[in-house]
Amino acid sequence: MRAEFETYHPQEAGEPPVSAEARPVEPEILEKTIAVGDQDAKHLIHCLTIIGQVEGHYVLEPQHKTTKYEHIIPALVAIEQDRSVEGLLVILNTVGGDVEAGLALAELIAGMQTPTVSLVVGGGHSIGVPLSCCAKRSYIVPSASMTIHPVRMNGMMLGVPQSLRYIDRMQDRIVDFVVRNSKMQEKTLRSLMMNTKELATDVGSVLSGEQAVEAGLIDQIGSLSDALEGLYTLIEAAPPRYPDAQI
Repeated sequence: MRAEFETYHPQEAGEPPVSAEARPVEPEILEKTIAVGDQDAKHLIHCLTIIGQVEGHYVLEPQHKTTKYEHIIPALVAIEQDRSVEGLLVILNTVGGDVEAGLALAELIAGMQTPTVSLVVGGGHSIGVPLSCCAKRSYIVPSASMTIHPVRMNGMMLGVPQSLRYIDRMQDRIVDFVVRNSKMQEKTLRSLMMNTKELATDVGSVLSGEQAVEAGLIDQIGSLSDALEGLYTLIEAAPPRYPDAQI
């Protein structure tokens, strides 16, 4: 059986046509997704927040504070192609979440030509670790913490060797990304990840802001003013992305 789909035309249904003024324009949609830098600022930047739990392929319960990756991906694309945007500030306070969704966002930010800076406030736990170090420069406040632990799966799964190998390969992908985008050595990262002496009900380590910098995971201790100044420095040192831009 083949399904037939019909195009809906408001005029045929007796409804008035939608005027161009009534249609939502792209900048308005974008502003609902990300915070826009003030027009009177030194440089025009966008502030992107990754908070709560990174929501991936499954919708979480309404009481969870989540960051939906399907909302962040088009926002990143819009920022990268917008000639007026000079830089991106990513502020993180996340408990982690979907591994593949978080890693996908981290890869997109790492691949941007736009100058990027990340700032960890509160926490950058679990999959928040690669998200914290994916920018061109990373900052963390002294009171923040970061939890590093192995990849885990909850829910029903097949108890076969292939499942364990899949988890191991996923963990290798995360380790490879963090090592490529930070100053942390692979041996140090895996040692912190498999630590059995720190977490009461899990395997892994919790790093304070200063410990994260000492381990090479984060570039520098700093707060909002430091992150903004670092982003301004990157913007002023970077060559123009669109030399022919008329802003």
